[in-house]
Amino acid sequence: MKDDVELGRLEDLPADYVKDLTQVNLVPLWPSLRGVLPPNKPKPLTQATAWNYKDIRPLLIKAGEVTPIEKAERRVLVLANPGHGLQKMQASSAIYLGMQLLLPGELAPPHRHTPNAVRMIVEGEGAYTTVQGEKCIMHRGDLILTPTGLWHEHGHDGDQPVIWLDVLDLPLIYYTETSYHINGNEQPIVPGHGEKQYKGAGVIPTPMFTRSDKQYPILRFPWEDVKASLISLANDPAEVEAVQVTYINPLTGQDVENILGFYALMLRPGQKLRLPARSPACVFHIIEGAMSLKFDEKEFTLNEADTCCVPGYGEVFLTNQSNQLPTFVFMTDESPLHRKLGVYENWG
Repeated sequence: MKDDVELGRLEDLPADYVKDLTQVNLVPLWPSLRGVLPPNKPKPLTQATAWNYKDIRPLLIKAGEVTPIEKAERRVLVLANPGHGLQKMQASSAIYLGMQLLLPGELAPPHRHTPNAVRMIVEGEGAYTTVQGEKCIMHRGDLILTPTGLWHEHGHDGDQPVIWLDVLDLPLIYYTETSYHINGNEQPIVPGHGEKQYKGAGVIPTPMFTRSDKQYPILRFPWEDVKASLISLANDPAEVEAVQVTYINPLTGQDVENILGFYALMLRPGQKLRLPARSPACVFHIIEGAMSLKFDEKEFTLNEADTCCVPGYGEVFLTNQSNQLPTFVFMTDESPLHRKLGVYENWG
């Protein structure tokens, strides 16, 4: 059957027949078939959308003035994609984004939940996240994991606001009807920091002595280490076009979490980079510098702390806005999920 064949519409059916179907919870497929199985490629609801930090920050600070942490538990402004409807609070089909504020002296109480989460620190010093007893100090550009089922809380010993970007797989977990949380008690701090034990690239603690048996051996990825890796890669004689690293679990070599993938990208001064059309949606967050991003007919200028989400199945063009300095970008996408489902595609 050709894709352009017009299928029957619901309104073409006799009203009494539709009523009989409805009474026994039946729905005819053919009027909706093209909607759920469009020809040739998907039609994502996700729209290419950017959120500028200069717009977010004053509204987030205002949230700190009007809502105490006790009334919020997590004081967050959600970066919602209009393609899905703002009330659904999602950036893509599987990605949730939120900017979270913690003020000096505040404690976001302990809990654990089924969605996986990461925190990309945007601004401020003095805050920390405690994950399963490991105290992870927050510095700008650090990535901190709070994987599914692990206890975590946020505290602030400094004197200025601290803001970070939350990235969760909440839309997918909610869709599968497996999303819930449990409140807990303040966690006792345990010794040890995974990022120090697994600091050397290509080497890990020997199993018979000190190797961790944790499912997530590294919970904090310091930006200073990730940035140094990117600069080293950019200076390598191989002259790779895309200077990008992946956040991985050093014990498995796999992505640090099981649904979303996380990466850091460096654009050389003045560099223009084409990213091929792939099936997963992707989020771009500027850690340092500025770039333009073009997807389809939309183009955005992204400065430090700005965030953008684009759907899959389209090329992305990135251009460093500076001819003197590199731009550093944090990225997240749905690649691990797509690979598990067997639907991952790279159209080159």
